[in-house]
Amino acid sequence: MALEIIGAGFGRTGTYSLKAALEQLGFGRCHHMSEVINDPGQIQAWSDVAEGRPDFDAIFSGFRSAVDFPVSAYWQDVLGVTPGAKVILSHRDAEDWYGSFSQTILPLILDREAWPQNLVPWFAMIEKVIIGKALGGCTDRAGILRAYRANETAARELEAQGKALVFGVRDGWGPLCRFLGVEVPDAPFPKTNARADFFASVKSGTKEAAE
Repeated sequence: MALEIIGAGFGRTGTYSLKAALEQLGFGRCHHMSEVINDPGQIQAWSDVAEGRPDFDAIFSGFRSAVDFPVSAYWQDVLGVTPGAKVILSHRDAEDWYGSFSQTILPLILDREAWPQNLVPWFAMIEKVIIGKALGGCTDRAGILRAYRANETAARELEAQGKALVFGVRDGWGPLCRFLGVEVPDAPFPKTNARADFFASVKSGTKEAAE
């Protein structure tokens, strides 16, 4: 495994835009939930991670960076086996993030009867990864926000040591490129996957489902 960048930001913090930006800067392929949703091997591998049998070398083979769930649920574990990687937390105001998460990802996970048949293995995996790991088993607002803020605190502590970047996609290219030591592209910062597109993406099983 040769990951150079590990994303610590939860889904719905602009991770798909960050994925596009990293690939544009030359840090691709970038692993993202969009790489998992239609890949049975990835789904099984992350299910194994959730069960305590991680094989991160296999999961990230061929990838230079990784953002979004599932990696953001395990970013500290992944960093432990790739200590030279840089950490980027895609930041979003906690209340604003919860408003998006609670209207998109969360209700879909919790409503098992509504899981599309072709996506049942994926939903079962993300239930373990997101609810079980990232949120510490919490499904209530207070518990979810507590987990979100604790994750951000861990990344900010690393940032204080010069080993991480807390980054909002609205910040644009500047902070990201300075952190990575690359030139700013002569192109707008990517903006993808608005909330309105989320439900249609998941229900159809397309790759943009989990930004």
